[in-house]
Amino acid sequence: MSTPSLISVVDDDGSVRAAINNLLKSRGYIVHTFASAEEFLRSPHLNETSCVIADIQMSVMSGLDLLTHMRAQGCGAPFIFITAFPDDRVRSRALSAGAICFLTKPFVGRHLIKCLNTALDEHRGGASA
Repeated sequence: MSTPSLISVVDDDGSVRAAINNLLKSRGYIVHTFASAEEFLRSPHLNETSCVIADIQMSVMSGLDLLTHMRAQGCGAPFIFITAFPDDRVRSRALSAGAICFLTKPFVGRHLIKCLNTALDEHRGGASA
């Protein structure tokens, strides 16, 4: 039996973090939540993260800035972006930067799980679960 994947949720909205945490834990994932990109970057589990689910708009460092920083540091963990403020230009930038999905809040839990499955499959090299 394989070890459950570690999913890092980065969002400045506590209710969103709690909802995603509950959804993913109910699916058997290990979940760490962070109120900011800076808090996430200080995590001792940064390199163990299998996927990052991040809000686009956060103070100080945005989700896109976090993705850029992570890639510059050599971290290839897949990203799923969520936002309450959908914008086609931001969506295009996020997907061009390598995001797996771009979901608008509020989103349906099964859509997040579908994105997460895609992200983890790609991160594992395309192996199907």
